Amino acid sequence: MDAHASSSSRGRDDFVPRTQLLSGDDVQRAVRRMAHEVVERVRDTEALVVLGLQTGGVAFGELLAASLLDITSQGVLQGTLDVSFYRDDVGQRPFVRSAASSVPVDLDDRVVLLVDDVLFTGRTIRSALNALGDFGRPRSVQLAVMVDRGHRELPIRPDYVGKNLPTSLSEAIVATTMGVWIGTRGAP
Repeated sequence: MDAHASSSSRGRDDFVPRTQLLSGDDVQRAVRRMAHEVVERVRDTEALVVLGLQTGGVAFGELLAASLLDITSQGVLQGTLDVSFYRDDVGQRPFVRSAASSVPVDLDDRVVLLVDDVLFTGRTIRSALNALGDFGRPRSVQLAVMVDRGHRELPIRPDYVGKNLPTSLSEAIVATTMGVWIGTRGAP
């Protein structure tokens, strides 16, 4: 899958890549580093639930869960979370067809690790926090993102970051498990 295909599958304007910033190997190393950080910080990995945000965070959530298994030799619960119906900007942007949430257990007294591809304004994470309430009351919620590009509109900060990539508002980032690209969004 290339950067253009990833963007188009998300229902957004076409992404025009300018530069590949991270290769697939770089992404693998970053996720493995984040997994080590999770193990250091979350001592009770039996209580951990990794939730990839639909759609961009799902593959990163799966990769992070696999890395946690490699490190701890103990599987972690893993699922997906769709925040489409919790967004506060549904009327301002085209609706992207939602994908189902798949949360493997009641989240009461669990440590939830939300995983997403790119952290930008923080609005998707705000929506995810609202969505979590439908699945229980976690002991704590942490956030892992492959790319933090800045420009926050809400007071949200990730706990684990693959790469900090400051960008201008006119630039776009596409992050997949095959690499990270910077470019622009063009008209379809």
